Amino acid sequence: MTPHTMPPAAEQGTGTPVIADGISAAVGRTPLVRLDRLFPHSGIEILAKLESVNPGGSTKDRPALAMVRDAIDRGRLAPGGTVVESSSGNLGVALARVCTAEGVRFVCVVDARTNATTVATIRALGGEIELVTEPDPETGDLLAARFRRVEEILERIPDAVNLYQYGNPANPRAHAEGTMREIAEATDHRLDVLMAAVSTTGTIAGCTAYLREHALDTGTIAVDAEGSVLFGGTAAPRPLPGLGAGVVTDISRTVDPDRVVRVRGIDCVVGARLLARREGILAGASTGGIIHALGTLMPELAPGARVVVIVHDGGVPYLETVYDDAWVEETLGVDADALAAATAALQASARRG
Repeated sequence: MTPHTMPPAAEQGTGTPVIADGISAAVGRTPLVRLDRLFPHSGIEILAKLESVNPGGSTKDRPALAMVRDAIDRGRLAPGGTVVESSSGNLGVALARVCTAEGVRFVCVVDARTNATTVATIRALGGEIELVTEPDPETGDLLAARFRRVEEILERIPDAVNLYQYGNPANPRAHAEGTMREIAEATDHRLDVLMAAVSTTGTIAGCTAYLREHALDTGTIAVDAEGSVLFGGTAAPRPLPGLGAGVVTDISRTVDPDRVVRVRGIDCVVGARLLARREGILAGASTGGIIHALGTLMPELAPGARVVVIVHDGGVPYLETVYDDAWVEETLGVDADALAAATAALQASARRG
């Protein structure tokens, strides 16, 4: 039998099933789906880029693959080497998968906010966990404490490599060449607004770079957490992982979103649950924040506007937090009645009067 090889990802069609040459070849080419039931009386066309269906369950599969391959191509990393990275969860899962496929050891530095399911997933994929339980004594921030732990591990392990997702150019490049290109081609380059959550800011930076390179008149909205210092924010505790940052990332200095919308933890809960129950899409906290921000911005959007929202990850790791009433009440101080009222308010806002 003549062996068959997988064509490069950029050359594959979307209509004919193909045999992928390894799990990494399945990264990208995620669906773009129309959401008709989310805000049915808004008069806005809402499209969702389902990054949650990537092999690792999140948009982080793209930069993880890009950064590892870039390090290998540059000779910084070789089979048998070690990657040490700070992650709130999704990049850790993605890197655990990629490193296993490339024969590389992976050590993931997480903090106490990271979901237990995510930690278990990283371990199941062969990654090692370093847990940071106390914030940095100088800044009071857990992310800064994770950075400090990464440096300590790099000193202990000879030739270990830190890919530094917060400043690695391969991070936004993966989204410029993948995420945004796919969106633009699927919409025939006709798109009014792009909404993305921010943490490293790699997604919105890469998407913005594509939009500017192709002279597209698309507004960009960064959805950030209250308590994040990105884009001029003020530091404060953030109850949910994966949204916002306690330090100004290097990548964030390269991008200037048209608008920044900050959301609370309860906003993320309301948005995520509404998306699940209206569209059958179980998404994570950051996507919930985007959905809430979209609902509140509806009155400002032109009738018939086309908006793309990034579904950054799936909701399974959040079943015991975002989707659990007891956790929401204990951690966020919001009971079932208040949650129902917040949901009704969001839906009313999205009706555009």
